[in-house]
Amino acid sequence: MDPDLGTTVPMDDLGNGNLKRSSSHGATISFHNIHYKVKERRGPLCKRTTVTKDILLDLNGVMKPGLNAILGATGSGKSSFLDVLAARKDPSEPAFLRRATSAHVHQPAGERPNMNIVLFLDEPTTGLDASTANSVLLLLKRMAANGRTIILSIHQPRYSIYRLFDSLTLLVGGQQVYHGPAQSTLQYFSAIGYTCEPHNNPADFFLDVINGDSSIQRFSKDFSEEVNSSRQAIERRLVEEYRSCTLYRETQQELQLIVQGKGSVPQRQSFITYNTSFCHQFSWVLHRTFRNLMLNPQTSFAQIAVTLFLALIVGAIFFGVGADQSGIQNRMGALFFITTNQCFSALSSAELFITERKLFIHEYISGYYRVSVYFLCKILSDILTLRTVPAIVFSLVAYFMIGFKAAPDSFFVFMLTVALVAYTATAMTMAISADQTVVAIANIFMTISFVFMMIFSGLLVNLPSIAGWLSWLKYFSIPRYGLTALLINEFNGLTFCDVNVTLPSGISCTGEQFLQNQGINSSTWGLWQNHMALMIMTLIFLTIAYLKLRFIKKFT
Repeated sequence: MDPDLGTTVPMDDLGNGNLKRSSSHGATISFHNIHYKVKERRGPLCKRTTVTKDILLDLNGVMKPGLNAILGATGSGKSSFLDVLAARKDPSEPAFLRRATSAHVHQPAGERPNMNIVLFLDEPTTGLDASTANSVLLLLKRMAANGRTIILSIHQPRYSIYRLFDSLTLLVGGQQVYHGPAQSTLQYFSAIGYTCEPHNNPADFFLDVINGDSSIQRFSKDFSEEVNSSRQAIERRLVEEYRSCTLYRETQQELQLIVQGKGSVPQRQSFITYNTSFCHQFSWVLHRTFRNLMLNPQTSFAQIAVTLFLALIVGAIFFGVGADQSGIQNRMGALFFITTNQCFSALSSAELFITERKLFIHEYISGYYRVSVYFLCKILSDILTLRTVPAIVFSLVAYFMIGFKAAPDSFFVFMLTVALVAYTATAMTMAISADQTVVAIANIFMTISFVFMMIFSGLLVNLPSIAGWLSWLKYFSIPRYGLTALLINEFNGLTFCDVNVTLPSGISCTGEQFLQNQGINSSTWGLWQNHMALMIMTLIFLTIAYLKLRFIKKFT
């Protein structure tokens, strides 16, 4: 798409154009050389080719304060044109709005509008009965009379609705066949050889002309044979007639004045700008996010309830681990289950960005808030309510039921490690699901990833014995870092037998010996380097998730 949109306020010195308006004050939308194309894949699955389809072709015009209607048959490009004007289509060069000083005339401060409102409506009467549709358009007409610029697409309005329009744009095959005052449309079509019958609805008449209806008779002898021509030929002729008429030339002159005025003012930036600060947006979006959580407490309560249930189960299974050889196996199994459980519990965050995708895209392209604001609010709400609290609850229950090391510092390191594993797994889930549209697909990717990570966690296989060409995969395993940190925290300082007794080879008598057999550095740095690795991975995954949100396709 290659649009050039402008907004002009006010427009008293634009000249005496033919576009009628309901008010002399308000926003004027000008559009220049709009082209919109889409790529389609055609053909069988094995031999598909990509073709480009033209949706809109070289549209130019001005929409002034008043009721501006876009009329056309199904598939003529009405909705696409409206989306382009409302900046809801992905431009090849970002569309921007400018104020053209060439259209400015000095006004007393009290007469200057404080706000310029443009209302875009896509077929607002669809599905309404005749009376309700008429009431809706009467309301819009009253709004337009107060200086509002209203642009709407409509398919086949009745006459009582049609007579309310100030300007009319007729589209056929994505091209303009008329753009000007609505009340002059019949006169224009009569001038080019199409005459509406006295009691015919003008809107129906225009659609009949556009569709090449054979019941429409041409009274010009030069075009007497066109009744039997193809619809494409009629469309081409209508486009040619419009581009050769006086109305089209006047519109081009008016647009030229607007273009010339652009050089006299600094051009606006071609990206979305905001009238509110980052902190203001952050406070409101964060308040809304937590309020939504409060209005739907089942989610957070269910998460805590499931966490409590699992903590009780694992605590009952490994209850009161002993200081013997079986205690080594039980501790290893309990810690492996805890890290694995934290990873798979993070799957619930896969729907964090997917369920609100449409709402986020709509609010972002409307300039409500920055991507960073939305991202930070979602991260904070998920981490505080669904990751931190469950991690604390799980640690308080499972740690003391299992009978891990009775030391305050060991307990807090345990709780910190459990929380970090949950954060990293959640960040990875967000990074994978940020650009997905289906929760089930994101869950499949996450499950496969966590299964591979479990293999390299250090329990299912002895990591030092893995072949060198595969051993590098262990550095991407979240459970490995979590399990290693928990093992160091738990086994350091423990004794599982009498150190003075000679034991068979391969039997560990102290926690340090067991860690050494597992290829784990039991030093203080060996503990905290795992925490650092988890934090670094969390930051990397969150950065990926943010970039996916930042550059996600936000237009259709």
